[in-house]
Amino acid sequence: MKYSIIVPVFNRPDEVDELLESLCSQTLKDFELRSNSVTTRQSTDKSDSALAAPSFEVVIVEDGSEKTCKDVCDKYANILDLHYYYKENSGPGQSRNYGVERAHGEYVIILDSDVVLPEGYLMAINSQLSTLNSQLTCWGGPDASHPSFTPVQKAISYSMTSFFTTGGIRGGKKKLDKFYPRSFNMGIRLDVYQQLGGFSKMRFGEDIDFSYRIVEAGYQPQLFPDAWVWHKRRTDFRKFFRQVYNSGIARINLEKRHPGTLKLVHLLPTLFTVGVIGLILISAIGRVLMHYDDVHRWFWLCATPWLPIICYSLIILIDSTIQNKSLKVGLLSIPAAFVQLMGYGLGFIESWWKRCVLRQDEFTAFEKNFYK
Repeated sequence: MKYSIIVPVFNRPDEVDELLESLCSQTLKDFELRSNSVTTRQSTDKSDSALAAPSFEVVIVEDGSEKTCKDVCDKYANILDLHYYYKENSGPGQSRNYGVERAHGEYVIILDSDVVLPEGYLMAINSQLSTLNSQLTCWGGPDASHPSFTPVQKAISYSMTSFFTTGGIRGGKKKLDKFYPRSFNMGIRLDVYQQLGGFSKMRFGEDIDFSYRIVEAGYQPQLFPDAWVWHKRRTDFRKFFRQVYNSGIARINLEKRHPGTLKLVHLLPTLFTVGVIGLILISAIGRVLMHYDDVHRWFWLCATPWLPIICYSLIILIDSTIQNKSLKVGLLSIPAAFVQLMGYGLGFIESWWKRCVLRQDEFTAFEKNFYK
């Protein structure tokens, strides 16, 4: 068997259903999948037996869910080479490790439960590995929004993938820093995964921590641009804010664990956040100090600095509208971008204060950000 697909799940049976359905539609099958056309063959020829061997298995790890996906998995048990496990809650990183311990593939593919795969996903991976003569040990792919996503989901997806918001570091064609695979869509050779011990107990940023350790061990991850997934992510701005806030916290912890990995692109959201807060304070203080008959002067003094923010918002609006072919998504992308940048920036500032100024260790400063 060549691939073991590992999916940790927490209270998301509907999403698992969509993911498994998309796996049934892969153009790379078990000869392909264990479909009736294969399993009903009566031939005893050895070549037929080899063809009937599955090319991938799916390992679903239920991470202490109250709303399990066992019934969903049972539905696909006769279609996919599917293995379902239930364990106590320990977080996605440890659940991935649990699944990999039970994997049989040469390569491990890590996916989030909220992704859906285009039919050529596995074929794209297989083609890339064949081109590289199977010498590559680790890879990752980008993500995108599906036409069925809500406008908010599309706006959030744009914010997380656009060069104007993330610098393209999540798999964009243009990027301000090296590409490091994320756990929503990454692959690694099984023996290398085992050698490095898999994911740590970090609650947030555990995938980047793993990618850094892969590079530090002498391996070089590669971007497979054609092995992309549809990624649902958060469904509203409140949940999205919490996600990026925790990512900002994780960035300082990652720098402490891997000195020198903090780059300018990681500081940009914080600079943006400080700038926006500063503009708000300048505008408010200026309005209080000036006389009411100086409205015109106050406008130019306090409103002019906002021009870069206005221009940035227009860039987001135009770019997102063109990409998504929707003015509504373009408009929603503006608050999505601000939520992402300022959420990340505020989390970064809090983490910097606790870790660098107060010199607290990562477990004391953010006890809830680690699984025991």
